[in-house]
Amino acid sequence: MRTFTTLEEVAASANTEIGTTDWLVVDQERINLFADATGDHQWIHVDEERAKTGPFGATIAHGFLTVSLLPHFNTESFALETPGARLNYGLNKVRFPHPVPVGSRLRSHVSFGDVTDLATGKQLAIRHTVEIEGVDKPACVAELVVLLLA
Repeated sequence: MRTFTTLEEVAASANTEIGTTDWLVVDQERINLFADATGDHQWIHVDEERAKTGPFGATIAHGFLTVSLLPHFNTESFALETPGARLNYGLNKVRFPHPVPVGSRLRSHVSFGDVTDLATGKQLAIRHTVEIEGVDKPACVAELVVLLLA
């Protein structure tokens, strides 16, 4: 895992690969808890019996559940120990090329994108390609944007 303690270290790592995380299992309990937290109880996510006859043969994770794992994947690949606050600024270009069937193992390939100077610090783009074990297409491709305040 890489640790960044200054904004200059972050800037020097712009447009570089940071690393690949450990595998994380997406089980039905995680899917159900996410459904409860968001109120999205669509049958394809939570009704195991009905989903067996659906298009994927089993329940699948919510796309936004996959996106919600990106902060976890961040902490597995790097640490930002810069002096100021770190704020979630948003997401760029989020796509879900392949559904995540229940029981899948996911990991993320993480890289830093552009690092932009701001009057208050830096803006960092963090690129994620979330892989499903044994599947050619990624589950999610997304870019997080974080503000690093001086």
